Amino acid sequence: MPTPELISIIACPACKGVLTALEEPPSLLCRHCGLKFPIRDGVPIMLTDEAERIS
Repeated sequence: MPTPELISIIACPACKGVLTALEEPPSLLCRHCGLKFPIRDGVPIMLTDEAERIS
């Protein structure tokens, strides 16, 4: 899981919104635009093509 310091300086690549860390499955969620970015092997995958849309 990325450190809180890292999470505080990265933003959603789609809307520049604030990201929230989720434990299961490891991911970062942008509540503003509803995209969830996976974390693989401790590395956030910040590609919109890899993100899952959450309602």
